[in-house]
Amino acid sequence: MPVEPLAESAFIGALRGLSDRYWGTHPFHRRLHAGELDERGLRIWAANRWYYQCQLPQKDAAIISNCPLPEIRRQWLDRIVYHDGPHAGAGGIERWLRLCEAVGFERDEVLDERHVAPGVRFAVDAYVTFARTKPWWEAVASGLTEMFAGHLMQQRVADMLAHYPWIARADLDYFTNRIDKVSGEGKDTLDIVVRHCVTREQQDRAIAALSFKCDVLWSMLDAIERA
Repeated sequence: MPVEPLAESAFIGALRGLSDRYWGTHPFHRRLHAGELDERGLRIWAANRWYYQCQLPQKDAAIISNCPLPEIRRQWLDRIVYHDGPHAGAGGIERWLRLCEAVGFERDEVLDERHVAPGVRFAVDAYVTFARTKPWWEAVASGLTEMFAGHLMQQRVADMLAHYPWIARADLDYFTNRIDKVSGEGKDTLDIVVRHCVTREQQDRAIAALSFKCDVLWSMLDAIERA
């Protein structure tokens, strides 16, 4: 017999229950927030995290390409524009490059990916492949880590300003610009997932997709820490 779908509250609870798997609890992030990284550690983190940031528009484009619903495609398009920017020299990726420059990199050495750890590349590429090969609603569900990100970003700005005096507030524009944006995106994404994952199989796959994304992020920090 088919398994009954979870009630909406139980489904949302199962998704939110994965918050302790988010990378905010990773030992590397704890050391970052505690001011325990040296300048080299910050540079390695920034360059490797940049690889993740620059792949997000491709991930989002894959979701759009797989989605037959114009209203979802229109809604999701804003994410690509946010990261790539409406024109050259703007957008989230550009703001992250400026952070890389602030911690001591030349722009060219970030863009040519010479500092990207193999484990980070593998994890990020696996995430993009997931978005390209899974149903659109499953790929959307994997992005529900947005629900957990806003508070962490607020804390990161405060902690980095407190512990790394060579970093200015303007250097952290990626985070300060993203705090309110990610909160709204998390709410929108959750609404999409709840509306379109209506069978128990879809709900279970959505939960597994979010778990997979948490594993991707955790694996990234494992590789950064080893680097």
